Amino acid sequence: MELLDLIGWAGSALLVWSLLQNRLLRLRALNLVGCLVLIGFNAALGVWPMVGLNVVLAVINIWYLARMLSTRHDDKAYQVVEVRTDDEFLGHILRTHHDDIVRFNPNFTADGLSRHDAAAFLVVNADEVTGVVVFHMAGNGVAQVELDYVTERYRDFTPGEFVFRRSRYFIDRGCRTVITPPGMRSPYYDRLGFQRAGESYVLELAA
Repeated sequence: MELLDLIGWAGSALLVWSLLQNRLLRLRALNLVGCLVLIGFNAALGVWPMVGLNVVLAVINIWYLARMLSTRHDDKAYQVVEVRTDDEFLGHILRTHHDDIVRFNPNFTADGLSRHDAAAFLVVNADEVTGVVVFHMAGNGVAQVELDYVTERYRDFTPGEFVFRRSRYFIDRGCRTVITPPGMRSPYYDRLGFQRAGESYVLELAA
């Protein structure tokens, strides 16, 4: 098999692999790379209709990638909705994503939702739930986060940050310090001003 054939097969394989991705950002990035490879492959063979098709697909991918990256920290794109800890929809989200939640938050149990001082928030993009944050007031002005979960489609983003960036969710409850769950996998808190403290991260809130 010639090198050009290998390049063509590699580009096709990338396109197929991209469609198997659940994460939106990764899907678009891999699809773009596959399109670029196939543009070069088809141009070398002089198959111009396929060149045109992949150029159009590449432009579409670039547009979506630019939009995703430009809005990943935008308050207008993501909204935080407070819900009751006994809300049926919250319970549905926790049950539906239970295995994935335990994977990244191994110490989380739903028992904490029954606490009288617990609070729960859904982070949504349009009408799609992208994340869940649950915490309770641990006394002495401390908010202990029980759960900070991002759905798989949005795992290349950090929608939970919209809860932590709006300190009023904590300050209005008399909290001045936020502590994240111990042992959480793939944490992102250092980008939000948290400081590492053992297996957790700590954020001191401004008054």
